[in-house]
Amino acid sequence: MALISRTHTCACCSDGQGGNQDTHFDRRHFLRLGAGAGLAATFPTFSFGATGKYEAMLLTCIDPRFPERTIRYMERRHLAGKYSQFTFAGAAIGVVAPAFRDWEKTFWDNLAASIKLHNISRVIAMNHRDCSAAEIAYGKDKVINSRIETETHRAALMEFRRQVGERHPTLAVETGLMSLNGRVEMFS
Repeated sequence: MALISRTHTCACCSDGQGGNQDTHFDRRHFLRLGAGAGLAATFPTFSFGATGKYEAMLLTCIDPRFPERTIRYMERRHLAGKYSQFTFAGAAIGVVAPAFRDWEKTFWDNLAASIKLHNISRVIAMNHRDCSAAEIAYGKDKVINSRIETETHRAALMEFRRQVGERHPTLAVETGLMSLNGRVEMFS
């Protein structure tokens, strides 16, 4: 590993006359290297990746109104720190809707990575009410009132469940629809 040479103008790293000297190594960089080597020697099997056994992967939407509500939901289920998360517009709708077909591969690749790296046993898909991605994917008439909106999400979540079952038959699937107040209606 090469050390970086930098120009210094301080008295302690100069030629004694307050001038520049390009041949001295950056002391902070050198100390960081030494600390890193000490850490590596102390913990030779230390891994910087998040591999191991986790409970689930959570699929959520990008809507900025829902991250805190979703975290509170996962905490109530005692899953804090026990799941990976994948987020894109529409959550399960982003996986199954023809309007978002280009995103499908990205999700399935990410799920496969989470299975491999985190040894998850389930995926939790959490759609939400008042979702603009649902309107983009299916049209305004599919989210016009609460009953129709619920059925639109139920159909997308059931299709998501079916597709996960085809690709990963041993993976459990949980699907839910979160309201604006954070209440979750689970679909089986």
